[in-house]
Amino acid sequence: MPDLTRLGSHLSRQADACARLGSPMYAALIRRLLDHLGEDGPVRRALEPYADAPGPDATGLRLLGSVHRLVLQQRAADLARHYPSVGGRFVLDRAWPAFVAALDEHADEIAARLSRPPQTNEVGRAAGLVGALLRLTAARAAPVRLHELGASAGLNLRADHFRYVGAHGAVGPAESPVLLDPAWRGASTPTDAPLRVVEREGCDPDPLDPGDPEDRLTLTAYVWPDQPERLDRLRGAFAVAAGVPATVRCERAIDLVRRLDVRPGAWTVLWHSVMWQYLDAEERAQVATEIARLGESATADAPFAHVSLEPRRRDPAAPHAFLVVTEAWPGGRPGGRSGGRSGAGPEILGEAPGHGVPVVWER
Repeated sequence: MPDLTRLGSHLSRQADACARLGSPMYAALIRRLLDHLGEDGPVRRALEPYADAPGPDATGLRLLGSVHRLVLQQRAADLARHYPSVGGRFVLDRAWPAFVAALDEHADEIAARLSRPPQTNEVGRAAGLVGALLRLTAARAAPVRLHELGASAGLNLRADHFRYVGAHGAVGPAESPVLLDPAWRGASTPTDAPLRVVEREGCDPDPLDPGDPEDRLTLTAYVWPDQPERLDRLRGAFAVAAGVPATVRCERAIDLVRRLDVRPGAWTVLWHSVMWQYLDAEERAQVATEIARLGESATADAPFAHVSLEPRRRDPAAPHAFLVVTEAWPGGRPGGRSGGRSGAGPEILGEAPGHGVPVVWER
C-alpha cells in the first residue's frame, strides 16, 4: 500500500492556498479529503495513484475540477444543490455524502481526468500582463506583436479587449464583457499609453479552443465554484474570443521561441503567466537562452520584451509571491530610461494574488 504522507502534505498546502485565495468551499473540501485519505473508500481509490505526484501537479485541484465538470454537465444532481456555480448553496456536511457518491459513481471518468493537468486560462492575470505592456509602450510607442507561452485557449492573447479599472484611471473598451475592477493599485499605470496589438500567437502542449463547447466546459470546470467573479470574467472572455482571432499552436514553449524573431517598427513581446513551473529544467534553460538571443537581436526600431507573472522568490529566504517581471531590450527599463544594446536586467514591477487581481504596482 503506497505511503500517502507526501500527497497529504501537498493537499494540506492546497487547502491553505484555497483559503488564502478566497475559496472557503474548496479549502473545506480538500481538508475533508485529507480526513478520509487513509480510509478504504472512494477518496483513497481516486487519489492513491498520485501518492508520489509533485506539488505543482495540483492533484487535489484536478480532482475537484473533475467533479465540478460533472456538476456543470448536470450529471451529479444531488451534488449540484451544493454548488454555487449552478445556483446551489454549499454546506460541507450536507454536500460531502453527495461528493463521495459522485467519486464512486464516476470513478473511471474521474481517474482519466486526473491524469491531465488543470486548464484554467485565468483571465484575471491579464491585469499584470497588460499593465506591464502599457509601461513598455509608454516608453517606446509602437504596435505590439504578442506571443504567449502556455496560452491554453489564448484568452489572454485578447487582453487588450478587456476593461481595466485602477486607482489612477481606466483603460480598455468601456463596453467589454470582461471587467477587471479593481485591476491595479499602488503606483499609477500609464492608461493613456498607446496599445495596438497587431499579432496574436501562442503555444500550449494541449491547447483548447474557446469556440468549442467541450473546451469551454473544461475551462469552466477548473474555476472554483464559489468565485462567481472569476466565472463571469471567463464567460466574458469567451465572448471576446468569438470576435478577436488569435492562433494557439500545439507545441512546446521552446519551439515557439526558437522560431520567434524581432521585426522593425513593432514591439515583439513574449509573455506568460503561471506556466513556468510546468517546464522541466532543460526546457526552461533552453527558453532562457532563446530569450537572450532575441534580446541581443533587438534594436531601437525593433525592441523586444519578456513579461511574466509567475511565482518567484524576491530573495532565497523570501516566500514565493506572484510577481510581475519585465525585461526590455535594447537597454532601458519599462519606465523609459535608456541603456545599451543588452537588456537592463529583469525588473519587478509589482505583485498580484494568484488569480491576478488586483496588482499592486511598485513602479
